[in-house]
Amino acid sequence: MLEGWRNDKDNFQNADEQFAAYMKFYNSCFERPADMHLGIHLCRGNYLNSMHFSEGAYDSIAHTMFTTLNVNTFYLEYDTPRAGGFEPLKHLPLNKSVVLGVVTSKFPKLEDKAEMVGRIMKAADFVANGTGGNRDEALKRLSVSPQCGFASHAEGNALGYEDMRAKLKLVRSIADEVWPGQP
Repeated sequence: MLEGWRNDKDNFQNADEQFAAYMKFYNSCFERPADMHLGIHLCRGNYLNSMHFSEGAYDSIAHTMFTTLNVNTFYLEYDTPRAGGFEPLKHLPLNKSVVLGVVTSKFPKLEDKAEMVGRIMKAADFVANGTGGNRDEALKRLSVSPQCGFASHAEGNALGYEDMRAKLKLVRSIADEVWPGQP
C-alpha cells in the first residue's frame, strides 16, 4: 500500500505527512465537552464476499495515533494476521482504552474461545509492559468485540443471522471469562 502511495505522482505529501494531517483534521472534528467519551474504529474495509480494503500492522502508527488522537477508546481489528501483533499496544497511554476486535465478522466459523482469551491476555501483557503496570490493571483498559460490523455495506458479509448471533454470544462468553461479573 505504501509503495503504491509513493508511486502515485498525484500525492503531494508522503504517507507520514498525510497521517499527521489526518490526526490534525480528526482532532478538529473531535472537539467536545470534557465529560464526553469518544471512541474511534480503525476499519480496514468490509466489501462484497467478505473482502477487505487494507492490511498491515499498527506498529508504524500506534505511538502517534495513541498519543495524538483526541479519543478515549480505540476499536482495533485483530481478527486475522493482517492486523499484526499486539506489540503496538505498549504505546497505549494510561488514560485511553482499546476494544480488541478478535472475533471476525467476515466469516461464520466460530473462533476458539480459549485461544481468544489467551490472545486478550497477551494483549494485556503488552499494555502492562508499556505502562509499567500489571496484567490486571491493563485488563481494566481492554475489552472485546467483533472486529467490525456485520453489514458494513448493502450486501453484508458471508454470515447469516444465526451466525451473527453465535458470534455475539461468543464475544459475551469471552468477556464473562476475562472480566467476570462485569456488564
